[in-house]
Amino acid sequence: MMSIVQQLKKDKIAMIGAVIILFLAGIAILAPHITPYDPIELDLENRLSSSDVNHLMGTDNLGRDVLSRVIYGARISLSMATVVVVIVMLLGIAMGTIAGYLGGIIDGTIMRVVDVLLAFPNIILALVIAGILGPSLTNVMIALSAIWWVGYARIIRGSVLSVKEKEFVEAARAMGCSDTHIAIRHILPNVLSPVIVLATLDMGHIILSIAALSFLGLGAQPPIPEWGTMLNEGRPFMETAPHLMIFPGLMIMVVVLAFNFLGDGLRDALDPRMKEVMMK
Repeated sequence: MMSIVQQLKKDKIAMIGAVIILFLAGIAILAPHITPYDPIELDLENRLSSSDVNHLMGTDNLGRDVLSRVIYGARISLSMATVVVVIVMLLGIAMGTIAGYLGGIIDGTIMRVVDVLLAFPNIILALVIAGILGPSLTNVMIALSAIWWVGYARIIRGSVLSVKEKEFVEAARAMGCSDTHIAIRHILPNVLSPVIVLATLDMGHIILSIAALSFLGLGAQPPIPEWGTMLNEGRPFMETAPHLMIFPGLMIMVVVLAFNFLGDGLRDALDPRMKEVMMK
């Protein structure tokens, strides 16, 4: 663990990403205490005001403070993305381990499902599922979780197929260990490195997908201060009040870049050869 941290410290780009993520996580946690205004409080007398001392990022078409809404947007986006990543990791690891370790018809069935889901762009399938379930943040999380696990399953399966033939696994079988014990205690600890990197990279992609679905009206509903919803609400005022789209758009860009920077650094720190695995 210490060697990984030391390797990360040598990667300035990864450290920049880590610092940005920690900063955003901090303001997300402290949002109720550091926001200057209630993010859904209306102030119609100060509609569409530009940046000033009282409102550093201006106000929107209903007089709500944009800075307060952007800060709360970080809380919503990071928490939602974290929940989705945890769900898809657990589901993908379980399906990949079962497929790779048991093989046979179980492996074939799971991997055919994976192949079908991989044949379509993630955002398109999520759009269809969210559209069927109805607009809400919960349904967006369900939609993304339902289709995002396949990448993890494929990576885990490939690693399990390699590791299960190792001598220490054969020794565990000879000692009479159960399949569940072997999979959890001997195989999983040796195949999780690519998943950690993929999860870090996917945080940015999932945040972007949540914002995209909210922008299309399928995610957060007004007056919830979510970055994609803020972009959608600011679209009619793009020319007269561009700050309504600039600030949430910048936040999405920064957080996605930060997770990509950190993910690339983790990949190189855990195993430089992993770059080839992740690109297959």
